Order: sequence, then C-alpha cells, then structure tokens
Amino acid sequence: MRASHFFPSSAALAFICLAPANAALIINPTFDTTITSDPNASTIMATINSAISDYAAAFTDPITVNIKFQLGGGLGSSSTWIGSFSYSQFLTALTADRTTANDNTAVASLPSQAFNPVNGNANVFLTTANFKALGFNVGTPDGFDGTITLNTSIMNLTRQSIDPSKYDLHAVAQHEIDEVLGIQSALNGASNGGPTPSGAVSTFDLFRYDQNGNRSFSTASSAEAYFSINGGTTRLARFNQTAGGDFSDFYSPGGPAPQVQDAFGTPGSTPNLGVELTALDILGYDLTENPVPEPSTAAFLAMGILAGACWKRRRPS
Repeated sequence: MRASHFFPSSAALAFICLAPANAALIINPTFDTTITSDPNASTIMATINSAISDYAAAFTDPITVNIKFQLGGGLGSSSTWIGSFSYSQFLTALTADRTTANDNTAVASLPSQAFNPVNGNANVFLTTANFKALGFNVGTPDGFDGTITLNTSIMNLTRQSIDPSKYDLHAVAQHEIDEVLGIQSALNGASNGGPTPSGAVSTFDLFRYDQNGNRSFSTASSAEAYFSINGGTTRLARFNQTAGGDFSDFYSPGGPAPQVQDAFGTPGSTPNLGVELTALDILGYDLTENPVPEPSTAAFLAMGILAGACWKRRRPS
C-alpha cells in the first residue's frame, strides 16, 4: 500500500463542463491476464466490481477513471499518474467545485495566497483522476489513471466466508482505489526522521494537523498528525507516522476500529468506506450527501485553459 518514485512525462489541461445532477462517477476497470487466468477470476472480478460500485453510489462526478487491476506480491499497491499545479490555481478550482457543506468548510480553512501553507512551495500535486473530478480534461500516456496490484493469495475473496488470518479483498481494493483518486502525501516513501520534502505537496497534505491544531508535515515517528477539514479543530482520523506504510494512510493497528485507509490492514476485518468519502469529497469529488448550490459553469470557463503541466508517475516502491 505504498507509492514513492516519480517518472516525468508531459500533457496539457483544459476545463470541461460541470456535472448534470444525475451523473455518477464511473471507474472503468481493466483486468490483467494475471486476474482473468486465475482459477478464482470470476470471484475476484465480482468483488472488485462491487468495491467500485460504492463510488458510483457516493459521487456524482460525470467522469471516467480508468484503472488497471493485476495480481502481484505484497498486499496491495497502486501506481498513479500525477500532475503539478500551482496552489493558487488549485484553490480557485476547489472553490468553484464546492457542492457540500464539508467542501465549504474545507475551502474556508485554506489561506488565499501564492504558496501552499504546508511547506511554502508554490505548487501542489494531484492525481489525474483528481484533476478530472475538478473539471479538467486530462489524459495519460498509457490510458490508465492508475494501476492496482493485489495479492489475492492472502485475501478473503468474498465476505461470505471469512478466514480470520486473511485480509479483505473488497477493502484492500478500495484502499488502492482511494490512492488513485487522490488520497496521497508528499511524505510517502520517506524514512522516519528523514528530511521533509520541499517540493510540491499533495492536496491531501493541506488537511494535515497535529494534536495542537497546527499544520503537521513531519517524518518523525513520534509526531502526531490528523485529518481535519476545519483547521485542526475537529480530528476526523489519525494519520500513520510509521515508515513502511504510507503517511497518507491512517494510524493502525491499535487505533480505532479498522478503516479502509489503514496503513496496516487487520486480518479478518471487513471495513467499509467512511471518512475516506469525506476526504475525497473535500479534494474535489462531488459527494451525494448534504448538497449545496453548484457553482456556475462560468466559474470554470473564466479560469481559461492551462497547458504545459508536467505529468509524473507515482509508483510503488
């Protein structure tokens, strides 16, 4: 469940129109031959499709996110295309994309300035799927927004018969899908006590606070960091600070009940999406709950067209 190294490429961006009210987020899976040739292929694909359906039910973005699924080692990992974007442009796009009360709260917590408030860099980075959610028409060199690798040999393939020593395929698939959609951190791949990244931060890093309500962007294992959408006042989840797991994942084990985005899975558990939906909502996805009036199409068009973005691939280490 890790991602770290970057590989450069290039592409251009252009705005597209807002969602019709009855739209649904489409995640288009492509199953590699490692899955289709597996003796349990039909069950594996059915569970992944079930995991995917939860996003269509939760979000109304009129976009298609293309993800390749394959089998491999470890537990789960994702390889995701990302692009750099100025913080001020991101804030403008996020402000125009508000559709829920939580969106309003999250945007209000972000300062209007030229540099991101986390480490002072002028830029942030987003996955291509997240760019799409904010209204940009983007593509990738290989046609996939991300590639997800799953080790189904150590997973319960369904929730009908649970081996307490194995992990839940449904939850692991959703964990990796969340990363493709945008739950990332510039700290991912860093070692405990290593230097703090000075480059572009993830947009999810903008909502990272310590126990005192101050911004937290530390690689120290002793540091505390929490997901908050109101400037650190309310803690929605605690972040993992143990290298070997992603810093954008949640604290585990020994924390609250198992969650989909836990850095270290709990065998035998069957967690469902919860606070992860809030995270995606405030990153630009349009959650079906608590709607507020949508911004006008003109709000997007007024921003014009941006070009020359630098695309990079964020891959498992």
